[in-house]
Amino acid sequence: MATTRAAVWGVMSAVTAAGARCPCHAPAVSKVLKRHAPGCTNASHNHSHSHGPSTANPERHHLKAYSTAKEEADYAFEMATSTIRYGKGVTREVGMDCANMKSKKVVVFTDANVARLQPVHTVLQSLKDAGVNYVVYDKVRVEPTDGSFQAAIDFVRKEKPDTFIAVGGGSVIDTAKAANLYLCHPEEDFLAFVNSPIGRGKPVYNPVRPLIAVPTTAGTGSETTGVAIFDYKPQNFKTGIAHRSLKPFLGIVDPLNTRTMPPQVHVASGLDVLCHSLESYTAIPYNERTPRPTNPNLRPAYQGSNPISDMWSLKALKMCIDNLPRAYKRPDDHSAQEQMILASTFAGIGFGNAGVHLCHGMSYPIAGGNKNYKHKGYNVDHNIIPHGISVAVTSPAVFKWTAPACPERHLEAAALFGADVSNAKLADAGPILSDALRKFLHTLDVPNGISALGYTKEDTNMIVEGTLPQHRVTKMSPRPVDFEVIERLVEQSYTLY
Repeated sequence: MATTRAAVWGVMSAVTAAGARCPCHAPAVSKVLKRHAPGCTNASHNHSHSHGPSTANPERHHLKAYSTAKEEADYAFEMATSTIRYGKGVTREVGMDCANMKSKKVVVFTDANVARLQPVHTVLQSLKDAGVNYVVYDKVRVEPTDGSFQAAIDFVRKEKPDTFIAVGGGSVIDTAKAANLYLCHPEEDFLAFVNSPIGRGKPVYNPVRPLIAVPTTAGTGSETTGVAIFDYKPQNFKTGIAHRSLKPFLGIVDPLNTRTMPPQVHVASGLDVLCHSLESYTAIPYNERTPRPTNPNLRPAYQGSNPISDMWSLKALKMCIDNLPRAYKRPDDHSAQEQMILASTFAGIGFGNAGVHLCHGMSYPIAGGNKNYKHKGYNVDHNIIPHGISVAVTSPAVFKWTAPACPERHLEAAALFGADVSNAKLADAGPILSDALRKFLHTLDVPNGISALGYTKEDTNMIVEGTLPQHRVTKMSPRPVDFEVIERLVEQSYTLY
């Protein structure tokens, strides 16, 4: 027993040491990152993106403009995530999970394409074997809208299930979250919980039903988060609902379930992992986010970068860089696919608590305002700009602009892409990471900027005006944004190569 305790303590100490280690000492970047994190024993340097009070970096100090004289920054962060079960073939356990919960009626959410595939067949057979009663809702829209959310809500209000299972990508899981939420709040209208200022952003006050998420794509990380995203058609941009209580009760992460993904879906979903990781790692630190909540229940799901999210986000970024090109170009590379579904979950834990910022904020009007673009590889009956594509096309411009707020972190990310940062100056962090991103996107055959998605310079104002209300994410930017900043980022994203 003493040996076991010693082994456990050793592992905990190693993890703690890794979490506290100053990133300036990472081998790839130690020659250039001359500022050190809190706890670093080199007293001659200060870190510009710490999680403690600092005025060493004027750009970082300027972020106090987010506050008013009456506002105080937060002083705490919370880590919330689903229970995750990982393993090849673990999907077949879901029926036993429902039996263990004594579920009386399960609703299985999926979309028309996934409904024909093995993951859904496995779930349904598992429920039959366990003697669990179920109904299927297979009308989820890929890239859901307020209308498709409402149709799902109407279905569950009629069927009154006590347990939800979502089998599919982020669209399916997010739709199940929304249906679950409104089933348990029958007195509320649709905009009650939608993020402010589009909706009223009310906190969730009733318990929701258990949701088991079974992802079949490697990208959204929705199996770990309390976020549900949709196209709000009245204003032609995306928005969402965010609350910790929406996170699934259990995430079933089964690598076998992504083997049916077409190559272009691998790319689009994987780029979401990429930007989840980069945006959460470079988000405003949690202790600079305002306002400080007056009640813990009011602390937002997206809290800002923090030491725990940092570890998950960096690991996910490295896994994505190493494995996404392999998963795209070699459909039989099951090892790369397995690493990508893990990276998706890792990034979900990271960004689900730290948040994302400008790539996602700008993606919402880009995807929501789609005119006539239909991305290849998607078997759907409507035009579609996949979420990951709409996020990634602005990333070179965004990270070139955010770099002055925390250049060390941007150089650290560039080094993971293989950029030589050994002699780089902090002032060069933005261009270096921007170039690395551009090269990475080109290897994945990502469309050449938002012009390739059907937009022209005449659409700039529409994209800017669709980004500005996305406060849930834009306020996570490490630098304050306004109309002119977003306008410039849009203009720099029309072409990439």
